[in-house]
Amino acid sequence: MVKILPYSRQGLPAGRKYCYGIACMVALSLAGCAVTPEPFTQHENSQRASDLLERYTADQEPVTAPIDLYTAMARAIKYNLDYRVELMETAARLQQLDVSRYDMLPRIVGSLNYNGRSNDAGSVSQSLLTGKTSLEPSTSSERESLAGDLALSWDVLDFGLSYVRAKQKADEVLQAEENKRRVVQRIVEDVRSAYWRAASAERLMARTQQLEERTQQALDMAQRQKANHLTSPMAALSYQRELLSIRQQLQQLTRELKVSKQQLAALMNLPPDTEYSIVVPARDLAWESLNMSYDDMLHLAVMNRPELHEVAYKLRSNEMEGTAVLLQTLPSLRLFAGANWSNDDFLYNSDWASWGAKASWNLLNVFRIPAEQQRIEAGGELLDARAQALTMAVATQVSVSRARYALRRKELETAQRYLTVQSSIEHQIEAGYRAESVSRQTWIREQMNTVVAEAKLDVALADLQSAYANVYTSMGIDAVDASMSADESVAELAGDLRHLWAGRGDALALAGDL
Repeated sequence: MVKILPYSRQGLPAGRKYCYGIACMVALSLAGCAVTPEPFTQHENSQRASDLLERYTADQEPVTAPIDLYTAMARAIKYNLDYRVELMETAARLQQLDVSRYDMLPRIVGSLNYNGRSNDAGSVSQSLLTGKTSLEPSTSSERESLAGDLALSWDVLDFGLSYVRAKQKADEVLQAEENKRRVVQRIVEDVRSAYWRAASAERLMARTQQLEERTQQALDMAQRQKANHLTSPMAALSYQRELLSIRQQLQQLTRELKVSKQQLAALMNLPPDTEYSIVVPARDLAWESLNMSYDDMLHLAVMNRPELHEVAYKLRSNEMEGTAVLLQTLPSLRLFAGANWSNDDFLYNSDWASWGAKASWNLLNVFRIPAEQQRIEAGGELLDARAQALTMAVATQVSVSRARYALRRKELETAQRYLTVQSSIEHQIEAGYRAESVSRQTWIREQMNTVVAEAKLDVALADLQSAYANVYTSMGIDAVDASMSADESVAELAGDLRHLWAGRGDALALAGDL
């Protein structure tokens, strides 16, 4: 024991120096890792804004012709940013699935280790019986050494868990697909509604502007007649009130129609200042009643709705979680093999192969099984309750969409008859005006009533189209076919959509947008 002390004392000063040096290095490293918040500069914000404004409508086919309904749908499917986000979400899920597949493969790890020290790693031996030093200080390794190895290992338990997690990732991809379906259905429904309202606004725009000038002239004339005492004040005021009431009614009807063109442009991802025209459909298209029973519609809806598909995939993923919990409680078996090399001259064999197996078992995981099973069962019950609640909501939506479509058809028929009667009245009044038996003011009033009747018909037609699209959405029927792709040109995609909706009995598609 006495002979060992001098060697340890000789190493103390040097060891302290090394400790001080390491402490200084750690302190300097921590000081260099200090991070402070750095907000973007105005120049950086300006560059970012310019980049976003340049890219959010980039790479789009220019609008070179009036836009019909199916062209509007095609542009929304190709360029709508909400749909693009869902496409990228699905692509990201697919990439995660691809990455998870690598977790099932064996691991091949290569390593290179360098070791150095300031003096020799010497040691002595001491007798356990007498306490005397039995050997002189000696070393069996060099001061500096370089070693490397290439090892292959495979854990059977990790493979099983990775397989289950990969299956769950695959279900997440399918959930993203269902969410994409829901977004497409909503976008196409919004496009149909906005298109018909925008078409109605474009149809009424020219006539309302011309009639607005005549109405203002009639109001000015009535005001002058009242001021010059050419008619009784009460008659002049009553006439003005009637004209203003009709104008107010017309403005209320056309207010939402005029905004629809901007809404349609947003759905197609056109810049707000883009000038474009719309193919105005005919008003006299024959829209048939629904030929499916409520029970058939409900069964189709529960079978097809993306929300219920998404819950079903979550239920299946939750069931696989039970398998994962059982795998985690099993013993782990790890197999490994490797090739090793070292440049240490003290080694008799500087390169060698190694192999082996290792089994381990965390016995405490067994006690987690009841709690984990209760968690999985609770999650399954929650998802099942959500599926039932969604089924009730879907049943209500199908019933409401069915009733709404029937109601909108009746409203359209009433509006068509009203316009027919009002047009006949206007023709009679116009004939009387030509024969100078009816005043110009009366003729203008009936012209305004006719325009109001046309606006009411267009509003009823737009509401019918919204109800028509909502019927398909409530049943979960895809607005696009699986064979269609956003990579097609706008014209090709529009043609595919027209053919698809013609097969579903869409009167506009069957009429060829005439």
